[in-house]
Amino acid sequence: MHSPPLAGRRVIELGTMLAAPFASHILAQLGAEVIKVEPPRGDPTRSLVRGGPSGTFIAYSHGKKSVCIDLAHPDGYAAFRKMLETADALVHNLAPRAARKLQLTRADCKAINPRLIYCHIRGYAEGPQADDLASNPVAEASTGVMEANRINGRPSRLGPSYHDQFAGAYAVIGILARMLQPEAAEDGGHVEIGLYETGLHVASRDLVGVQLKTQLLGRPEREPHGEFSMPGYGAYLTSDERWMYLLMLTDAHWLKFCQAMELPAAADATLAALKDRKKARDQVEEIVKAAIGARTFDEVTERLKAAGVGCTEVLPLERVLEAGQARQPGKLRSVRYRELEFDVPEFPRLNAADDGLRTLPPPDLGEHTLDVLLAAGLTPAQCDALLHSGAVSANRPGDFSWAPVRRES
Repeated sequence: MHSPPLAGRRVIELGTMLAAPFASHILAQLGAEVIKVEPPRGDPTRSLVRGGPSGTFIAYSHGKKSVCIDLAHPDGYAAFRKMLETADALVHNLAPRAARKLQLTRADCKAINPRLIYCHIRGYAEGPQADDLASNPVAEASTGVMEANRINGRPSRLGPSYHDQFAGAYAVIGILARMLQPEAAEDGGHVEIGLYETGLHVASRDLVGVQLKTQLLGRPEREPHGEFSMPGYGAYLTSDERWMYLLMLTDAHWLKFCQAMELPAAADATLAALKDRKKARDQVEEIVKAAIGARTFDEVTERLKAAGVGCTEVLPLERVLEAGQARQPGKLRSVRYRELEFDVPEFPRLNAADDGLRTLPPPDLGEHTLDVLLAAGLTPAQCDALLHSGAVSANRPGDFSWAPVRRES
């Protein structure tokens, strides 16, 4: 059995909500020791659901240690400095002004630990908006994603905070790249990720596509979004009212679909090429809709899989983890938290089922404060003084309890 790739590495997380916690979650799943530093009020995700921890907190905080420190308190800041001396990396998503106020800029942290890899996930990277605040929906709005996603005509966020998670993943890439550089042993380096810049990169295909059409056609015509550019690529209702999603990207996919469903369209040369099917979009959509709607979900699935046509059921969240693929060893991790059991998806990696990576349950606020501070070199007397002054807090298991659910009688 091999050690996890980041075994022995210590990462300090100063993160709220999603981007930085998501980054350190991945680092923890690669074997790093992650210390989540929280203010006295805790990470906001501890109190998002009925006054208690949310799915975000449980999914992305297992495997971490929690230290509760008031960084605005001089003694709390001094204790944090001692912790920082022992760390390999710091990941945070403080606003730039907050980082300056708390003396947690790159220059501040480099003075404490020259070999520290300093990773800052912020709203905007360097530029005229460097101090502006941004969130996941702001990134969507400013990079062209939201304008095309409308509910009742109003531009709306996608729902899941994909830009936050992309930014967290990009941060991990930056940290790992820096660890691979020989000079990082003496000069850790600086990793900076902007949510806005993340949004630009994710939207590259569409941003370049509109430039291409402008130069070819003389006007900014857009590519149709998603399945709307491919007739037959989308969700269709079966006769037993289950939604089937079809993968229909190529001419070969179309031919296999028609043959599997025994459609006359298989022999229709006017629909054989994608460019022709796009011109006959309404006709193709009606053919596919009628073919799927005429059979049960199980019958459609059997026919399409036998023919090698990509398809799946459109599942509600409560059924996703019932799938045989999701239940395979290494896909889910059993996490126990406050007498409740959760199946938490693993960070995808080879041999996750038997690579020996252990995890901690999601921590209570300050659960590991004293252990971490003692390991950083503080004496028991110093820790007691910090507790007495309010600069730090120790284990507070009763905080952030879920409100009881009232059930209808």
